[in-house]
Amino acid sequence: MSAQKSEFAMGWKVLLAGLVGVACGASPLPFNTIGFVLAPLKEEYGWSFAQTSLSMSIYGITAALLAPYFGSLADRHGVRKVALLSTLAFGLIFAALGATPASIFAFYFLWFLVGLVGIGSTPVTFSRAINMWFYKNRGLALGILLLGTSFAALIVPRVAVWAIGEWGWRGMYPIVALFPLLLSLPVAYFLFREPKSEEMPAGISVGGNLTGVTLAEALRDRRFWTIWLSIALVALAYGGAHIHMPEIIKQHGMGAAEGASIMGMIGLALMAGRIVTGWLLDRIWAPIVCLPILLIPAVACWWLMGTSTDVQTIYIAAFMLGFAAGAESDLIAYLASRYFGMASYGKIYGMLYMPFGLASAISPVLYGRVRDVTGSYDQMLYASMFLFAAGAVLLITLGRYPTFGAKEEAA
Repeated sequence: MSAQKSEFAMGWKVLLAGLVGVACGASPLPFNTIGFVLAPLKEEYGWSFAQTSLSMSIYGITAALLAPYFGSLADRHGVRKVALLSTLAFGLIFAALGATPASIFAFYFLWFLVGLVGIGSTPVTFSRAINMWFYKNRGLALGILLLGTSFAALIVPRVAVWAIGEWGWRGMYPIVALFPLLLSLPVAYFLFREPKSEEMPAGISVGGNLTGVTLAEALRDRRFWTIWLSIALVALAYGGAHIHMPEIIKQHGMGAAEGASIMGMIGLALMAGRIVTGWLLDRIWAPIVCLPILLIPAVACWWLMGTSTDVQTIYIAAFMLGFAAGAESDLIAYLASRYFGMASYGKIYGMLYMPFGLASAISPVLYGRVRDVTGSYDQMLYASMFLFAAGAVLLITLGRYPTFGAKEEAA
């Protein structure tokens, strides 16, 4: 049996559980719903777009700061316990957002709780298990895992728009919370686990022990901070664009239904970006793969500026942004495992997830502030063009993948 068939034959159940877990977790659900409550909250409570977007910053910063801790828990106690408990807590608190009183501070506090408990329902935990089941096909497996956020982008916005239309923004939150509580949790309970030592593919362990560097060693490595900065720049450019996309396209003369369709287009792009990028990562040096992919969205930012009503152009721009975002998500997990190994993967991935979470949290506020002050998103989109380019160029300086204890086999 080929290595490809062997890895997927042994790990497909875990990969399926991880895909469902990522789709229903605290990574995609908040970002695929908040854009549809900006206007209702402004109408009901008078909160500005920047004020409401700050909830994503509070959630994102809290989750980002806790990512290394949750990664450490996964390293020590296994990802199964962490993922199950976090998914349960996230679903319950997300549902409670529908009971938000007329206090923006209460709204902020609930989002703080989402960040406090939800980070364990994201790729911070799920990707650890996938990296332990797959080696030669790791890029493709991670791409499939992260398709979860693509499926969420395809489905959740439509569910959110329907729920808001039927029961208002308050009813939307408990309805969307059914995804983690009734779908992800049961699937993970029955299918998700780490491999036994004899089930691990060759290349990630020696004598049953995972290979790689410690977190302290990674923090002294220039490559760690190069990856960290690249992730931060790209996330700063994209995070706010995703959340504010329903409002961005309104400035191009489109309504809420078209907004849901655009978010669906982004979901398709994320899907394509993850599969194509994952497949290429198993065959070509990662920075070369991502150089053109991360330069393309600069053009998309240019097209999204102004008030053009060219629907085709807007759809293409949304696709380009989503494709690049899909590539970046693959990269965080892939580069963490290839440059630093699996011995302390949870901690190191958590540290590399931190800039993604922090920048994704800050970005919506910047986009919202620019919109509040200038009446459009153009200035932030212009700045994002350069952020994407800088993030792409930084990765070229990383150099070859290292080896840890055992000679790597060709991918």
